[in-house]
Amino acid sequence: MTSSQEGIRVADVSKRYGRTLALDGVSFEVKPRELFALLGPNGAGKTTLMHILSTVLRPDSGTAELAGHNVVTAPLEARDALGIIFQEPSLDDRLTLRENLNLHGLVFGIPRRHRLNRINEMLALVELTEWADKPARALSSGMKRRLEIARALMHDSKILLLDEPTVGLDAQTRERIWGYIRKLQADRGLTVLVTTHYIEEVEACDRVCIIDHGKVLALDTPDALRAAHGQQVLHVTPRSEADRAAIQSQYADRLISQTPVEVTLRSDEAFVETFLGAYGTRVSNFVNAIPSLETVFLTLTGRELRDRAATARERTAAFGKRGGEHTR
Repeated sequence: MTSSQEGIRVADVSKRYGRTLALDGVSFEVKPRELFALLGPNGAGKTTLMHILSTVLRPDSGTAELAGHNVVTAPLEARDALGIIFQEPSLDDRLTLRENLNLHGLVFGIPRRHRLNRINEMLALVELTEWADKPARALSSGMKRRLEIARALMHDSKILLLDEPTVGLDAQTRERIWGYIRKLQADRGLTVLVTTHYIEEVEACDRVCIIDHGKVLALDTPDALRAAHGQQVLHVTPRSEADRAAIQSQYADRLISQTPVEVTLRSDEAFVETFLGAYGTRVSNFVNAIPSLETVFLTLTGRELRDRAATARERTAAFGKRGGEHTR
């Protein structure tokens, strides 16, 4: 892999917390102007990697570069190219929107005249101009995320890191935030790296890197991942417990789920015809699902993505119980 002036390069990065190996030789490259997603469950190592890229943590081994700058040997240069939104909110709720952006501009040494113009530009970009002089605590969760996006772009950053930017938001707000991300990426030519555990959010990304237990399991476009690793799945609902038991016994080698209301079977077109010929009268419903990123993840990891991210309290409690070990 070669470094890029506007991209991201991660080469054989490892990080350990005590006995826990959070990252295990992770390597990938994000091309300039690419919308790139890290998909994985809680504890996969996504946030640890984001902390390394944002110069908050040092890797134990390997190298990471932002816009050609090594995050360990040239952290100031790397930060100048970077805008970041961490999973936890980081706004000052007591300050107005304008004051939050102004503070960020001061930190990055943006000249006053340019800073004031930039504040107005960024507020307009995320449609928060009318809230400019309201305290940040008056905003909804989704509006706060939009303000954080505006803040991350105040200093003309070329690379945007977003660590689970929609966690805790309702579906409608999540879609709106992703609309902003995709528009900004296209209009401003940004290189965007986003982490998520919501599979549906990565469908529109240029490439997806699936990570679990600190390892890269697969990396490609969504279509290529579905073609290479996806499974066609037959979801069936038995009419009775006796029918369920018969199906489970007959197709034990094909079962990938045994929920109380559904049996899920790996399938292809010929198998569907064979199955329905033998058990069509013993099921009340069936759905023949085409390969999806969800089945890709299930194929690669053998488990489903967890539905939500850990809260700050949960992560703090887990950290204390492990005596300093940390797997995020």
